Amino acid sequence: MNSHEIDYEIFGEEMQYVELELDPQEAVIAEAGNFMMMDNGIRMNTIFGDGSSQNEGFLGKILGAGKRLLTGESLFMTIFSNEDIGKKRISFASPYPGKVIPIDLTEFGGKFVCQKDAFLCAAKGVAIGVEFSRKLGRGFFGGEGFIMQKLEGDGLAFVHSGGTTAKKVLQPGEKLKVDTGCIIGFTKDVNYDIEFVGGIKNTLFGGEGLFFATLTGPGTVYVQSLPFSRLAGRILAAAPQGGGNDKGEGSILGRFGNMMDGDNRF
Repeated sequence: MNSHEIDYEIFGEEMQYVELELDPQEAVIAEAGNFMMMDNGIRMNTIFGDGSSQNEGFLGKILGAGKRLLTGESLFMTIFSNEDIGKKRISFASPYPGKVIPIDLTEFGGKFVCQKDAFLCAAKGVAIGVEFSRKLGRGFFGGEGFIMQKLEGDGLAFVHSGGTTAKKVLQPGEKLKVDTGCIIGFTKDVNYDIEFVGGIKNTLFGGEGLFFATLTGPGTVYVQSLPFSRLAGRILAAAPQGGGNDKGEGSILGRFGNMMDGDNRF
């Protein structure tokens, strides 16, 4: 194997984190901001790209890291290495309520395609790159645009989802229609395209968007029940408008609530 072999355990129900066990000289890579805690003896180092190719030269590393800018991520990633003599543990947490999903790339032909912000961490040796769409419709209307992330190699990677996760195994030719924002990722043989909802009433009043994502097997698809964009949209819609602290947005019940909170302003 080119990737480091790591053991892991996932804790929690709706606010999960994953704990990785590193043998001496084993390492894991992660996006900035996902780190939770680690044992003494693990060294943290910031690197260009993902560190999967050590012999590509400085220019190759710069180009590889530069591709990450297209997915909205940083040029740099963080590598955590066990430089002690015994086993050490390190944990990474999901950035919002949902599930942590282990992806064994050896079971999926060495490649998994996921949405741009789904990657959490992976064993050193796993390559984190970009997946370009060659289909115009998918690029403009697919929610994730022309660019998604791809995880390649023979090690373990971890992605996170919002809400509850559904795993669908599609047979050859079997098609699954999914809200574009609810896709977590899929294996390399799955055909991903966009389909117009159709119908005047559906288009104008359906409230579910104008397009479905269509995923055609064979392959495995992971779907999330609560994408972060949907959660953020609901929070924004429920926020008081026009500033101030009017919790009830001007309603009688809202003013009563202000009084109960000790706010006597009308």
